[in-house]
Amino acid sequence: MLAPRRILIADDDLEVRRGVVDLLSSLGSEILQAESGLEALSLLRERAPIHLLLLDMHMPGCGGLEVIDRLRGRFELPFICYSGNATRELESQVRAAGAFAFLHKPVQPDRLRAEVVRALGRWDSANKPS
Repeated sequence: MLAPRRILIADDDLEVRRGVVDLLSSLGSEILQAESGLEALSLLRERAPIHLLLLDMHMPGCGGLEVIDRLRGRFELPFICYSGNATRELESQVRAAGAFAFLHKPVQPDRLRAEVVRALGRWDSANKPS
């Protein structure tokens, strides 16, 4: 089992957020939820440290790409992006921005859980005390 970590899910769909919370609850992590990109950015500031961001690319107002752009240089954390209407161009943009993974909706639960475990493991490795 992983050490307790704080995961932020940013998705405007309540059912998706609930499903992800149910899926990841066995990891022993604190899971925060945001229904918009702006709320996610606020939680990143107010509830630091956050160890992983799960980010829907298409949300009203401040979407995933804008969140990623605002993260640059301010927060160092892995992020996993997903979308139901992904194009190759969007996936390329997200990967170029440093996403740990890009998943297509509907996201396969086992794949999402595996990517989360890998991302948190990489965060742990990168942040070990010297």
